[in-house]
Amino acid sequence: MKCPYCNNINSYFLNTGQKKCAKCKRKFSPEKIILDETIIENFCEDINANQLAKKLELNYITIKKKYELFRSLISKYQEKQYNKHTSNEYDEYIYLPKSKKKIKQNIFDAFDFLTFNYGDEKIYNLLMPNLHRYKNQFLDDGLEDIYFKEFSKFMMFNKIAKTNKRENTITRFWYFFEDWIVKYKGVNSENFFFYLKECEFKFNYPKDEAKEILLHLYKEYKYS
Repeated sequence: MKCPYCNNINSYFLNTGQKKCAKCKRKFSPEKIILDETIIENFCEDINANQLAKKLELNYITIKKKYELFRSLISKYQEKQYNKHTSNEYDEYIYLPKSKKKIKQNIFDAFDFLTFNYGDEKIYNLLMPNLHRYKNQFLDDGLEDIYFKEFSKFMMFNKIAKTNKRENTITRFWYFFEDWIVKYKGVNSENFFFYLKECEFKFNYPKDEAKEILLHLYKEYKYS
């Protein structure tokens, strides 16, 4: 096993079960490295935190914190990749879980984001400010019906769009997102951005490539 700090291949075991690098003299735990790689692999395989905690017989909070870190690293990585390219096209998407679509008041809980197609058919999403903060104000004023009608008109006649064709990388991402997000059975507004970025990352890269990228990001974060 290479030293995670300097990639040197020469190391030796200590009585504690740790290894010590012969070059940089830093200590590391092979067991923890293997465990981290296992968690990353399962994350890329779409195994949720609760399932993985049971599978590995670990504390759920431990896995949850790892997953939160992965999403944070991914979001920063996606930002850097997007900034290296020029966008070819973009379109707007309004997401509201199917269970909420029949009730007008729930329109304030919708998530609005712009989806950009860039580089080699990659996707980048920009989450727009949501309307949840204004929900109580509109409901108290009895304006939900008016707002719902105006919102519907906006989506029908003034939809932000700059796509070249109806079926494209952007729409394929939306279908992918709708199928992918269902398994979480509701994501709150504070965490939605990170789940959106996770989905974006998994759409952009095959599982094996996603795993290698995330391993690199994690090692860079933990051992640099």
